[in-house]
Amino acid sequence: MSWQPVIGLEIHAQLSTATKLFSGASTAYGAEPNSQAALLDVALPGTLPVPNRAVLDKAIAFGLAVNATIARQSVFARKNYFYPDLPKGYQISQYEMPIVAAGKLAVRLDDGRTLEVEIQRAHLEEDAGKSLHDAFHAATGLDFNRAGVPLLEIVSAPVLHSAQDAVAYLRTVHTLVRWLGVCDGNMQEGSFRCDANVSVRPSGSDKLGTRTEIKNVNSFRFVEKAIEYEIERQIRALENGESIVQETRLYDAAAHRTLPMRGKEDADDYRYFPDPDLPPLVVTDADIDAVRAALPELPDARRRRYVQSLGLPDADATQLCVDRATADYFEAVLAALGGDAKTCANWVLGELTAALNAANLPIEASRVAARALARLLARMRDGVISGKIAKDVFAAMWAGEGDADAIIERRGLKQISDTSALAAAVDAVIAEFPAQLADYRGGNEKLLQFFVGQAMKHLRGQGNPQQLNALLRDKLKI
Repeated sequence: MSWQPVIGLEIHAQLSTATKLFSGASTAYGAEPNSQAALLDVALPGTLPVPNRAVLDKAIAFGLAVNATIARQSVFARKNYFYPDLPKGYQISQYEMPIVAAGKLAVRLDDGRTLEVEIQRAHLEEDAGKSLHDAFHAATGLDFNRAGVPLLEIVSAPVLHSAQDAVAYLRTVHTLVRWLGVCDGNMQEGSFRCDANVSVRPSGSDKLGTRTEIKNVNSFRFVEKAIEYEIERQIRALENGESIVQETRLYDAAAHRTLPMRGKEDADDYRYFPDPDLPPLVVTDADIDAVRAALPELPDARRRRYVQSLGLPDADATQLCVDRATADYFEAVLAALGGDAKTCANWVLGELTAALNAANLPIEASRVAARALARLLARMRDGVISGKIAKDVFAAMWAGEGDADAIIERRGLKQISDTSALAAAVDAVIAEFPAQLADYRGGNEKLLQFFVGQAMKHLRGQGNPQQLNALLRDKLKI
C-alpha cells in the first residue's frame, strides 16, 4: 500500500514588542532567570490583565499580508491546563474568535512549483514560562521571564504533503514576519518556533489519519528531519498492524527520532471559555486602514519587480528578497550608483555577503555602507580601477582603511588606460616570449590570455584589460 503524508504547521512567532502581552512588564532575551517575571504572569493574587495594544497592529499587518479576514471583534479565552511553567493554571489565548482567519500564502518551491497554503487562523496568546531540566541535579528549574510574552500563533490547514514542502512554507512565513517587523525570527532564541502535526493516510483517501504533534522544533533542518522520521515511523507502524496514538512528541536531534512526551489533548480538554477579566478586542476600519498604509512592499511583489523592471535573474531577485534588510541595502546601492542592477546584485550577493558571513554579521551591521559600496562600483564603472582591483579595494574598505577614493589614491591603484604605456608593455612582453609568439601565430589562440597576464604583470595589475586585449590582438597578428 502507498501512503500520503498530511502535514499542518502551528508556527509561534514572538511579537517584536518590548513589553509583555497583558502585564506591561519589560522583556529582553538573555536576562537572568526570573528577573523579568511579572506579577500577573506568576499568578500573584490581585493582579489583572490589561491588553497591550501595541501587539494589535502586528497581528493586523500579518493578516493583511496573507489576504486574511481581520476580525472586527475578537475574544481572549482561558486555555486551561496544568504544567509547572504555567502558574495561573491557564494560558490567555484566543479560540473561537481569533484576530486573523482564512488567509492564503503562496510558497515558491525549489522545483519551480508554487504552492498556495491555506492559513486557517492566526491568534494572539501569551507564552508560558520555561522549564530548565538541565539546570539542576535531579530537579527542574522554572524561569518565568518568557511567561506573558506576546505570541502570534499561525495555524495552517493540513495541506502539506512532504517535509520539504513544510520547510518551504515555514521559510516563507519566517521571511514574511521578519519583513513586516512582526517578529525578529531568531530561532535559536526561541522567538520563532514550530509545532508540526503529522499524519498519514492511504493514497487516494480523503480521510485524515490520526495525527501526532512534534512540539517546539526550532531549526529548519530539524523540522525537516523530524517530519521525515515521523512519517516513516507512522507508515512502519500501520504496515505492522499497529495503531497511531494521538500524542505530543519531541524530536531528539542527536538520535534522529521522535519520542512520546504526553497524550495530545483535544480542544475540549482545555475547557476554553472567554476570559472574564478581558473585554472583547475591537478593531475598527481606521485601525486596519492605518496598518495597511504603513505596510511595506511585500517580498514576493518586490522579487517580481526586480525581475520585471530591473531585469535581474529570478535567482538573484529571490536571494535579495530573503530578508528586507538585504533588499533595502541593494536598493540603496542601486540608487546611489544610478543604475546597473546586475552589478549591484552581484556585489551585494557576492563580496558583501561573503564578508558578512566571515565576520558573522547581519547586513545591518555591514562595515561598508551602501553609499560607500556604490562609490566603489562607480570607480570600476568609470574605468578608474578594474574589477580585480575593486575586490582588493573592497577588502581594504571592510578592514576600515577608508573610502574607495582614499584607498585608490594612497595605494596608487588607478587603472592605466594611457595607450602609449599599454603599448610599451605589450611590446616588452612580445619581445620576451618569442616561443609563445610563434605558437600563437601558429594557431594556438588560447595563448592570448597568457600574454594578457604577462602584460598585467608589467603594469602591476593596473592595465585596462579591455584595451590590453585589443592591443595584443592587433600586435600578435602576423
